[in-house]
Amino acid sequence: MEKKSLAIHSQLINCTASEVAAMVEGAMRHGTTMDVEANYTDSHGQSEIGFGITRLLNFDLLPRIKRINKVKLYRPVAGEPDAYPQLTPALTRPIRWELIAQQYDQMIKYATAIRTRTASTEAILRRFTRNASHSTYAAMLEVGRAQKTIFVARYLRLRDLQREIEEGLNVMESSNGANSVIAYGKGGEIASNRRDEQEMFVLCLRILQSALVYVNTLMLQDVLGEPEWADLLTPADRRGLTPLFWSHVRPYGEVNLDMDTRLNLTAATVPSPRTTDGKTVRSTAEKA
Repeated sequence: MEKKSLAIHSQLINCTASEVAAMVEGAMRHGTTMDVEANYTDSHGQSEIGFGITRLLNFDLLPRIKRINKVKLYRPVAGEPDAYPQLTPALTRPIRWELIAQQYDQMIKYATAIRTRTASTEAILRRFTRNASHSTYAAMLEVGRAQKTIFVARYLRLRDLQREIEEGLNVMESSNGANSVIAYGKGGEIASNRRDEQEMFVLCLRILQSALVYVNTLMLQDVLGEPEWADLLTPADRRGLTPLFWSHVRPYGEVNLDMDTRLNLTAATVPSPRTTDGKTVRSTAEKA
């Protein structure tokens, strides 16, 4: 996502695919000249192995963690049980730095394979999942635990970081809301089972949303160019501006309502009363 407005990359993944792997692949294969410094995600897109892989790939994972009050913090060193007395209820065992040092070369090897597309993140994670006792996988988990501890400490302390993550994820939710308006046919479902047609659907949807944001940007520029609006808007109002809105979109066309003309209802045929068992029963239309 480009901040506040536009989806710059989307990908099609299998229903059984790991969201952590999809997150990493999206950050590495976005097809632009940008250097990704951080990636926002929700609780399902983060894990200890996710923190480890993103650290090895040199970008930060910034998730919104559900039930963050249950997250355990790992101690930096052993032998100092009283070093952080106020954090004692949240602390657990120390990080195994010796394991990270032993497997450092192998971890860099796997990270390089992801970076150079020699192997996909999904394939590497599947391999580790089948062999959870793999020493390199255990070392990556230790890196992830250390990085997650650092992130949680920063998140709980820095209000600006909380706002930044919330803002980034809200853009994604707004993007999904725009897609649900644009792709209104068949309830927004992709009808085809062919992967090439599914990818074409997603790519066309992204082009339509980009066109929507572009047109909205031009409209905002015209409005902000008027002196009365330039004087009326405060800095806080300007910070809230975004070209990602769709309230003016009419996916089913435009209906012109003429309030000066009334429908001719006098020609309508009103059913006559009918008799049932000697009683007169009037129709709904006649009652009206």
